[in-house]
Amino acid sequence: MSTAEQKTNNQKNIAYYSILFTELNISSTRQRGNAYYKPILILSVMDLISQGIINENQITVSDDLINTFNKYWQILGSSSYKGGLHYPFLHLQSEGFWHLTFKAGFNGMQPKTINKLKEAVEYATLDDELFNYLQEPITRIELLDALVSAWFSSNAKQVAEILEINQEFQNITQEEIIKERDNEENIPKIILKKSLVRNAFFRKSVVYAYDYRCAFCRLKITRTLNQNIVDGAHIKPFAQFYDSRINNGLSLCKNHHWAFDQGWFTIDDDYKIIIANDLEEESPNTKPMKDFHSEIILLPSSEQYYPRLEALQWHRQNIFKAE
Repeated sequence: MSTAEQKTNNQKNIAYYSILFTELNISSTRQRGNAYYKPILILSVMDLISQGIINENQITVSDDLINTFNKYWQILGSSSYKGGLHYPFLHLQSEGFWHLTFKAGFNGMQPKTINKLKEAVEYATLDDELFNYLQEPITRIELLDALVSAWFSSNAKQVAEILEINQEFQNITQEEIIKERDNEENIPKIILKKSLVRNAFFRKSVVYAYDYRCAFCRLKITRTLNQNIVDGAHIKPFAQFYDSRINNGLSLCKNHHWAFDQGWFTIDDDYKIIIANDLEEESPNTKPMKDFHSEIILLPSSEQYYPRLEALQWHRQNIFKAE
């Protein structure tokens, strides 16, 4: 019995698939490192589902999937391995949730090129339960974060690399904006559709910079599957500014993330907390929010990741509600 089956009593719930995503069987050698074919294929499928490009449970070897896989491979893949969708498309079926329908005459041999893959496979399908989870934004993000945490952030070297990856995604966003600005009126729709995976790396980058703690209350709780209780929160909303640089982020627990977005508190240029005047609280077991007024937030160990003062000023002027 697999670990996933033992932990979920064979129920194919969100925890079951989170565990499967973290226990993918991938090739790895000391000299060449990990071959991230399977995680990158899953990221690519999740991205296309979020954009509505994959809208039924039949995943073909389409140009959209090929191009998305290649884009993520360039950023996330190891230069020690050759990229190519034809490598993982067949092998992912060994994980139990990816199923293939082959064309007549398939000889069972691993396709060596994309064209050979197209000749061999009609389409792939996911477990119905998994496909349903990936169609829902909340569960899709949970599965995405489990995948990213497991395969792209497991040691100190990769923590440094994930910060660089986030910057590469930021650069791609800016390039997309420039390309679309001349001929597309609705830029937010175009960019936001493509933001699923890059925002996952933004969240991970920010929480690493803050050592998995809430910058407001310093709460730190972690669990298996590299789960933790804090979020990477944008100071200036991505939907308006497309800014996923780490210094436009704060690591906040769920409660204080929501309160920050609602303007219940803000932060001044000395990194001190400012609480709205009209909060009414009953906190018998925790420190009330109003008692954090004038306290300095937890800051990253590296000054380059401190919240950008211009972003904090924008939040004070546009989001914060003093009373």
